[in-house]
Amino acid sequence: MSNKKENNNVLLAGKIVGKPYVSHEMEGEKFWDCVLEVKRLSLASDLIPLTISEKILDVRKINLAEGELIKVEGEFRSHNKLVDGKSKLMLFAFAKNIENITQEELESIENTNNIYLSGTICKQPIHRVTPFGKEIADVILAVNRNISSKSDYLPLIAWGRNARYLANLPVGTKIEIDGRVQSREYKKKLDENETKELTAYEVSISSLTNLTKRENENFEVCVRA
Repeated sequence: MSNKKENNNVLLAGKIVGKPYVSHEMEGEKFWDCVLEVKRLSLASDLIPLTISEKILDVRKINLAEGELIKVEGEFRSHNKLVDGKSKLMLFAFAKNIENITQEELESIENTNNIYLSGTICKQPIHRVTPFGKEIADVILAVNRNISSKSDYLPLIAWGRNARYLANLPVGTKIEIDGRVQSREYKKKLDENETKELTAYEVSISSLTNLTKRENENFEVCVRA
C-alpha cells in the first residue's frame, strides 16, 4: 500500500460494469457512482461500489463509461441510508485518484485489490466455525477520516489463526490490517415463500497487527528505561 501514514487507503483496478450515473450533489459539486469489477486470482469477481467527484474526472480527464478499465486509489467509506424505513450501512470506495488504463497495464498490476486500515474495534468480535471446520471472526472497525471529524464503520472478516486472535481482542483495541475488499451474494428470507438476493461488502484480512499491544509494550520499555 502506498501510504500507511493514512488510516484508510484502498487501491483497486478493474472494469466498470453498468452505466455510471450522478448519485448526488453537495455544495455545487456532483458525485458519480458506478460499480467496479475486480477480478480475483480464482477468476471470480468482486463488484465494488465506487463514488467519484466530478472535479477529479475533470482534472484527470477520465473517460468514465461502461466497459472502461480504471485504476483507483482512495478510501473505503461507510454511510447510513434510510431504506424501507430502516437505517442501512452502505459501503463504497471513494476515489481520490483515478486513471484510465489499458488491458496490458491491468494485467501488469500485481495486486488489483489491496486495502490498509488503522482503527479501533467498536463491537465485540463474533467468532464461529463453519461446517467444514474453518474458523471465522467478524468485527466492526471504526476508522477516523484523515481530513474530517467523521469516522467510517467497516465490517472486517478474518480466517483461521487471524480469526482466533481477533476473537479475543476487546472493544477499544486499536489494530491495523492489510487485506482486500470483497463482495458476496446472499439470500434474505422475507417470508415463508419469498427470498431476496442481496450483496454484502466487507474487508477480508490478510495480516493484522495489534497496535494497542505494541503501544503498551513501548510504554513499558520507556518506563523501565
